[in-house]
Amino acid sequence: MSERNWAGNLTYRARRLHRPASLDELRKLLATARRIGVLGSRHSFSDIADTDELVSLDGLPGDVAVDSAGGTVTVPAAMRYGDLAMVLDDHGLALANLASLPHISVAGAVATATHGSGDGNGNLAAAVSAVELVTSDGEVMTAERGDPDFDGIVVGLGALGAVTRLRLDVEPAYEVRQRVFEGLAWDALLEHLDDITALGYSVSVFTRFGDEIDQLWVKTRVSDAPESVRQDAFGARAATLDRHPILGVDPVNCTRQLGERGPWWDRLPHFRMGFKPSAGDELQSEYLLPRSEARAAIEAVRTLGPTLRPLVQVSEMRTVAEDSLWMSPQHGRPTLGVHFTWVPDEPAVRRALVELEDVLLPLGARPHWGKVFLADAAALAPSYPRLPDFLRLAERVDPRAAFRNAWFDRHLDG
Repeated sequence: MSERNWAGNLTYRARRLHRPASLDELRKLLATARRIGVLGSRHSFSDIADTDELVSLDGLPGDVAVDSAGGTVTVPAAMRYGDLAMVLDDHGLALANLASLPHISVAGAVATATHGSGDGNGNLAAAVSAVELVTSDGEVMTAERGDPDFDGIVVGLGALGAVTRLRLDVEPAYEVRQRVFEGLAWDALLEHLDDITALGYSVSVFTRFGDEIDQLWVKTRVSDAPESVRQDAFGARAATLDRHPILGVDPVNCTRQLGERGPWWDRLPHFRMGFKPSAGDELQSEYLLPRSEARAAIEAVRTLGPTLRPLVQVSEMRTVAEDSLWMSPQHGRPTLGVHFTWVPDEPAVRRALVELEDVLLPLGARPHWGKVFLADAAALAPSYPRLPDFLRLAERVDPRAAFRNAWFDRHLDG
């Protein structure tokens, strides 16, 4: 086989890609595979899923079970958030949060603690209340919220088994509007950071580390009260046209702005399901920092402006609420995420990451698991107090290490 990830920066070394059509077929496959990993929507920018053999779960039965009374939905692992949103919308239901891209698979996003944003919003894995997975001995295992190892299983990083179904919390459908503000001063961001991130249900700061911040995106849940339209936000002026986070790029693939109210699924993401997301030709990195270190982290990154500016298409800063999931970058602390969309020059990006991690790791930065980073297991271990428990869980659930790969050894168990 010759399969590549979404960004095209990684060609998987796996010799075979399996597509089982039933749960029994998957169980037999996993029980006999020496080393195997699960391939999702291929949006990871690293070799987190790469190994000797790969399996795609998009051929398994795709039934969705909606429990309106119980406030949950149970979905197949390979389902994409954009498709799930349409099912929920038909039932008058919604998720509390969505990532910037609706194109990603539910299980892949959950396994890497991928996130949307908002002071009060947890990452996408925080919505999981039950997990079904097939282990390397071919057995079906289930875990529910409240079970002893549940918080270790949810963000499993592909190391525990093949997740086949997930149960998610849902709520009544709601509408969202978003407005963009331009030209925010750095001094204003640092002085009013908490007030700025509290401007809406979800707030994103976009910058290329120039003299001022390019854009401030504010997403607000629609209520019965009329909108109080702002002409500025802490000195940033209201945009009069739809914008793309990357200056100069046509905003046609972005969700609608200018305060136009719309369904949750078409406003919480930055990009629309039917269009190519983001820039496409890119690499991505992200570091999640304790909220208490947010200002120090912003100032530290700004000092690297001369190094970053030639390589950064755009950087996004946003907040995420804390959770209890062992391997989540938000475990035990509210966070500020500093995300980088890079030009597709991996050697140059990796050189820049050396400088970036030198200033961010001492502040407690945890990298996004699905993106490009350098930190090895020794560097990351102090930031994850439950890592030893997770490693023991992986040994117990997968004693023959069928789901273990080079990425696991490099970043988790050096």
